[in-house]
Amino acid sequence: MTNRRDFIKTSAMATAGVGIASGMPLAMESCSGANDKLVCGLIGAKGMGFADLQAFLGQKNTECAAICDVDENVLNQRIADVEKIQGTKPKGFKDFRKLLEEPGIDVIIIGTPDHWHCLPFVYAAQEGKHIYCEKPLANYIEEINIMERAWKRFGTIAQVGQWQRSDKHWKDAVDFVYTGALGKIRTVRCWSYQGWMKSIPVMPDGPVPEGVDYDMWLGPAKARPFNPNRFHFNFRWFWDYAGGLMTDWGVHIIDYGLFGMKAKAPKSIMAMGGKFAYPDDACETPDSMQALYEFDDYTLLWDHGLGIDGGYYGRSHGVGFVGNNGTLVVDRNGWEVIPEGGRNPKMDRVELKKGDGQGLNNHMANFIEHIKKGDQNTNCNVGIAANTARVAHLGNLALKTGQRLYWDAENSKFIGNDAANELLVPTYRAPWQLPKV
Repeated sequence: MTNRRDFIKTSAMATAGVGIASGMPLAMESCSGANDKLVCGLIGAKGMGFADLQAFLGQKNTECAAICDVDENVLNQRIADVEKIQGTKPKGFKDFRKLLEEPGIDVIIIGTPDHWHCLPFVYAAQEGKHIYCEKPLANYIEEINIMERAWKRFGTIAQVGQWQRSDKHWKDAVDFVYTGALGKIRTVRCWSYQGWMKSIPVMPDGPVPEGVDYDMWLGPAKARPFNPNRFHFNFRWFWDYAGGLMTDWGVHIIDYGLFGMKAKAPKSIMAMGGKFAYPDDACETPDSMQALYEFDDYTLLWDHGLGIDGGYYGRSHGVGFVGNNGTLVVDRNGWEVIPEGGRNPKMDRVELKKGDGQGLNNHMANFIEHIKKGDQNTNCNVGIAANTARVAHLGNLALKTGQRLYWDAENSKFIGNDAANELLVPTYRAPWQLPKV
C-alpha cells in the first residue's frame, strides 16, 4: 500500500488519494525531550487555527516553522503576524501536503473547516507528527472512526480543541456531580443560544477571490460554484463542510454532559428542528433544534437557537445536571447548585464559582506536557473527542432522517436502518479518497 510520502513525490501528487501504511507508531519515536524546542506547522490559519497557534507560541520553547492556507491573503497576513510574535518568518504553503514534507516539524495544528480534518490528521499521524486538531473531530462518523484508528495505530499524541476539558471550573463542576450530592440525576440539559449569530442574507455565486485556491478549499467536498456565504467562517452553516451549531458548540457542551455522567453512546436518538427563525436566509443547518438522547436511566437533551440568547437558567449556554436534590448548572462563566425543595431545600445552595478564562492556554499546555512525557492521555485525546463528535452527529442524523434512530456503538452503525447507515460515510470528490487505516 502506498504511503503518503512516496505518494506526494509522484507526478500525481496533487490529484490522487492515498491509503495508509501500517507499521510502528512513528510519533513515539520522535517525541521531544523536556528541554527541546517544539516546532509546529499550522494548517488553516484564519480563525481558530490562528488562536490555537497563538496559544502554542505562548508556551515555553515553541516555534512556528510553517503555515498553510489556501487563501494567500490570509497566509501572508499570518506569516507577518507570526514574525512579529517570534522574530522569525515561517514558510508559507497553499498545499498542506508540502508543509508535511518540511523537516524539523514536531507538531501539526489543524485549524481547517471540519470537512478538511480527516485527511491532514491521518497524513500527519502517519508522518509521526503530534497533532492539535480543532473540534469537532470530523464531519462524518466514518471519518471520526478512521482518525481514531490512525491515532491508535501511529501512536501520535493528539489534543482536540474541546478546551473546556482543561478549564478548571468545568472540571470542578463535574467533580461535584461525582459526589452524588445532587441525588439521582434524571436528565441532563445541554444548550447553546447564540444571539450574535444573525440571519445570513442570500448572496449570488460569484468569482473566486484573487489568491484563493478554491478547488483545494473544497477538497473532498462536492464541487460547487464559489459563494461568499460558504467561505471562511460561515462554512459551519452548510452540510458539505460542517454540522451547524450542533457540532460547533455541541461538542463543547454535550461533551461535559457526557463527562459528568461518565457516559459514552446513547441507545437511541430523536430530533426536531429547522429554519424557524430565518426560513429564507442562506444557511442550510437549523437555527432551532432539539435532540433527545436515551441512556439507561436518564435522558440528555440538546437545545440550540441562533439569533437569541434566552437559554436555560438565564444563561446563553451551559449544562444542567438535574438531580432529585438539586441542579448543578455550569457554563463558561462558572458553576452553581440550585437546591430542590423550596423553603425546605434538600441540599445546601452552592453560590456561583467563577472560572478564570484560561481554558485554551491550559489546554495547549496540557498538550505540550503530554508530548514531552510521551503520553497519549491528554485532557481531550482522540478517544474522548471521537465519542463526543459521534454523539453530536447522531443528533444531526436523527434530524435529517426524521426518525428515532437506534445506535449500535460497538459496530458504529444504526440498528435496522440501512438508509440512515448510508449517511455515516462521506462520498469524497475525486481525486480525493477516504483514507484506509
